[in-house]
Parts: sequence; structure tokens; C-alpha cells
Amino acid sequence: MIDTISKQELNKAIQRRRTFAIISHPDAGKTTITEQMLLFGGVIRSAGTVKGKKSGQFATSDWMEIEKKRGISVTSSVMQFDYAGKRVNILDTPGHEDFSEDTYRTLMAVDAAVMVIDTAKGIEAQTKKLFQVVKKRGIPIFTFMNKLDRDGREPLDLIAELEDLLHIEGYAMDWPIGMGRGLQGLYDRQNKRIELYRSEAKGEQFIPLNDEGTIDASNPLTEDSVYQDALSDIDLLNEAGNKFDMAKVARGDQTPVFFGSALTNFGVKTFLDSFLSMAPAPSAHETVDGATVQPTADEFSGFVFKIQANMNPNHRDRIAFVRVTSGAFEKGMDVTLARTGKTIRLNNATEFMSDEREQVKQAVAGDIVGLYDTGNFTIGDSIYTGKQKVQFPKLPQFTPELFVRVTPKNVMKQKSFHKGMQQLVQEGAIQLYKTYNTDEYILGAVGQLQFEVFQFRMLHEYHSEVEMTPIGARTARWVDPEQLDPSMASSRNLLVKDITGQPLFLFENRFAENWFHDKYPDVQLTGKFETD
Repeated sequence: MIDTISKQELNKAIQRRRTFAIISHPDAGKTTITEQMLLFGGVIRSAGTVKGKKSGQFATSDWMEIEKKRGISVTSSVMQFDYAGKRVNILDTPGHEDFSEDTYRTLMAVDAAVMVIDTAKGIEAQTKKLFQVVKKRGIPIFTFMNKLDRDGREPLDLIAELEDLLHIEGYAMDWPIGMGRGLQGLYDRQNKRIELYRSEAKGEQFIPLNDEGTIDASNPLTEDSVYQDALSDIDLLNEAGNKFDMAKVARGDQTPVFFGSALTNFGVKTFLDSFLSMAPAPSAHETVDGATVQPTADEFSGFVFKIQANMNPNHRDRIAFVRVTSGAFEKGMDVTLARTGKTIRLNNATEFMSDEREQVKQAVAGDIVGLYDTGNFTIGDSIYTGKQKVQFPKLPQFTPELFVRVTPKNVMKQKSFHKGMQQLVQEGAIQLYKTYNTDEYILGAVGQLQFEVFQFRMLHEYHSEVEMTPIGARTARWVDPEQLDPSMASSRNLLVKDITGQPLFLFENRFAENWFHDKYPDVQLTGKFETD
């Protein structure tokens, strides 16, 4: 029950929360725009860039050593700050498709999503995949068309592509006045002003629009052809474009579209201000039994959507990321773990600025807290207070497609090898199996990059150099232990057991699986093992 925070204070605090994820195809500028938001939030003094190897300045959200070395994001990061009267929780996600599972689960923990699109490339494959997950959840989607300072595709074509490829209405909140080297500014439809791009300009960076939607004829900008072209586009949008509909935005059927350049910090503040004014406060969550948990409920509840090992390599810590879904979290509170019915006291919890953290004494619905974990939690766990059990639906899990055998290069370092193997797989990005009779380690992943990251982290975080021997693409099929006869295994259908001890076959190809079905027609195989 809430004791140190009144009901009125709780409701007010929850209404201030804005929790969202940023999604995009790799290199669209997702992490860069995150940095600019942190800059406005006053939590960093200067924005880093993802590719900061030459300058030595790296993006705050890219805290892993491998992210700094390779210039990519490979794990979701959580950043929290206050801005414009709101408590902002940003979840920056990896754009690379090999880490989609981490991103998919993160999208279950947010109330809105920001989709970043490269204006030169338009909607790319990974953006489309992630958009479908957001769309299925029915949460608001806001679009930032990035890299306006470079030559790109026509803005009207970019808006049309939203409807053609993603089947969502696009409403332009602002409009480019030129692009690339000819970029002059933005026509801000919402705030009725022109936002100038000239960074060397003195005085006001904004020019107010008059009642006709134009600027004073004495302004030199009116003589620029790109300004006149922008006015023509605005007229077309006003006449034939979609009408802004906040109800559609709330349902995820219309996306407000903003233009800008994250790298030069142009248009980002306008976007952030507008986004926070339109994005929703935390909403209700449904449980597995069909009940609805309101964020303002007296009792605390939440679910684990991510587990991260070694955010502090010096302490070999393990953090369970929890989305608070209702009530208030308080340090030292007792919660029930729905999966086991076990009572756990939450003495140590943190709030984040990427890998930096500080102890948190209280958090409310919408917040993300990190719980120091000694092995109690798994991804998807629900925790709650009170007598009424609260259990949220399972989070997405991908069946691996690529597999490798893993052995230590130095047999004298078996302890660190086994420890690293056990701890890193608990993050859920990669799956651990053992051969059924000999207990050799086999890793399964969605993409090759996951193996490379795993190998890198084993060496640099556990000082264990490992050999990975590919066994190729395989199809994983779980089998009922009561129907299993180990003699069913062969080189074409490798028999292994998953981390819970459940047996499964790794079939070499579809032919091998069909052959198995023909030989053992009564044996039931499933695509994944569902735990209770």
C-alpha cells in the first residue's frame, strides 16, 4: 500500500511521466537524437556521437565497450531526466536486426514510440519490422525525418511512403524550406513560425507567421525560391493532406511528422516540446486473466523486460530492468514474484543515465527502475504487492536460427568460462543449450552479430577467450520428455536441452524434420518450449 506518498501526489507524479522508445534502421540517427534530448534535459554538457572513435567522445546511450569500438548500439539503454515539467524516460534501442528481440521486449515497456527515418533512404527494412510491433500494441507513434542537412528525398514522397509501406496516416507538423546545402529552415505549422537554419544568424532564430501563413514581404527569405516552393507544398498539404486528428494519433492510426537534423541539433527541440505535449501519460495494462491494472492503483506492480549483466564490470553486477505499471515503488518494500509466489525484499534499486546510476528511493507508474538481482528474476517476470496476484503476459521470444559450439581456449580458466556463459545468456539476447548426453555448450542466436558480441564480452568482461565452431542454420523443435527416446537423435537432428532442462532437436533442414515426422508420426514437436 502507498504510505509515504499520498494518492493525490501519486496521480500528479504519474501524469508527469512520459516513457517512450526510439526505433529506427541502423545509422538513421536514433542515438544522436537521443543525445540531443539529453542535452536539452541538462544531463550532459555536449552531445556525443555514435562514431566518436576519433574525438574520443561517445554517445551516452552507447555505454558498452563494444558499442564504442564498433560505432553501433547492441543493447537497449535507459535514460531518465526532467524537462519542461515532465519526467522523461527514454529507451534507446539497438537498430541492428540481429538484436531485434531486445528491441521487441523493450517496446512492451513504453507508452509511445519515436520513429527516426533517414530522409535520404526513407523507410528501411528494420524500421518496417519494428513499426509493426508498435502498431500491434496500438500506442502513439511519432516520426522524426532526420538528416535534413543532407540531400534527400522529396518530403511529399516521404510522407506518402508512410501510408504506402506502413499503412499509417502522416501529418506534417513542420515542413522543410530547402534540403542539404540549400536548407533555409522549417515552416512550423503547429507553432505558426519559421525556424531558421542559419547557425551564424544573429538575433531571433524564429520568424512569426502572419494570419495568411506567410512572413513579412520585407524579409529576404521571401525572395528565395525554396521558401516559395515550401509555401506551395504547405498549400497542397492544407488542401489535400490529412487533417490532424489527436484521437487517431492516440490509437496509432496517424503519426505526427517532424523534420530536422539531429547531428546539427536543428528541429530537435521543436520536436521534443511538441512530442511531450502530445505523448500519453502511463496507461493501464492487461493481465493474463483479462483484468486491467490502472497506473493509479494503490498497490505496486511491474514486470521485468530486460536483464543486463556487468553494467559495472568491477562488481559483476546483474540488473533487472522493471517497468512500473501501477502504484509506487519504495525502497525496502516486499513484493511477490508471480512466477514462484516467493516474497522478495527490494532493498537496492537504481535509476539510470545509461550505465550511470544512483539509488532510487521511490518511483511511480511509468518509471523504469533497475533492481540488483542475484538470480531471482527472469525476463517477463511480474512482481506485485497486495493479496491479489498480478501476472502480465509473456514477452516476445524469438526461436534461434544460427547455432555454434562453444569451448574455452584456456582449459585452466574453466570457472570464469562457466560463469560468463551462465550470466550473459540470462540477458535473453542469446540462447544456451547443452548436448543431451555430454553437456557441451551450444549457443543459439537470431543473427551472427550476437555471437561476435558474446565472444567480445566473454573476453573483456570475464577474461575468457572462447572458440566458436559453427554448426550452421538449424530449426529448433521442442519435444515432450515422455515421448523422447535418445536414439531418435542423429547428425541431422542434434538432441540438446535448453536452459530449463527441456529436450529439443536441432534439425539440419526441412527435409530432416519431415523425415523425422515420417519415422515418428506420434511424436509431437513444437516451435518453442512454453514455461508455466
